[in-house]
Amino acid sequence: MVYLVLIHIISAIIFIGNIITAAFWKLKAEFSGDETHINKTAKNIMVADYVFTLPSIIALLISGFLLAIISNHSLDEINWLTISLALFAITGVIWITLLLPLQRKMIKYSGEEFNKIDYKKASRTWDVIGIISTIIPILILYLMVAKPF
Repeated sequence: MVYLVLIHIISAIIFIGNIITAAFWKLKAEFSGDETHINKTAKNIMVADYVFTLPSIIALLISGFLLAIISNHSLDEINWLTISLALFAITGVIWITLLLPLQRKMIKYSGEEFNKIDYKKASRTWDVIGIISTIIPILILYLMVAKPF
């Protein structure tokens, strides 16, 4: 069980860390004003999502469900665990349906013929939705640590 907890904690660190660092690198590239740098950063954020975020999601789900089973936590009542799972599902829906398509648009609009207006629109939308999808995992982390109910 100790190894599952360790895997779960490391996965949470990678998951939240990649979310936060993606925003940092994106903003840093945009502040540079270098269109080539913006495009490369947008592409690398997408790569990082597949290299770090997606595997950490899978590891979190597998280790989390195994820990819940081993610890006999109830999944059929409202508690810190079921609320966390619901919030995690919401984060996943936001990521798949909104953030990934916006990232693809940012890559497209920052390509060879930089479309500043469309890029800025997609980027600002990504920023707002990204803030929401960053707050939710931090709330989940709180629920996992505090177990308030």
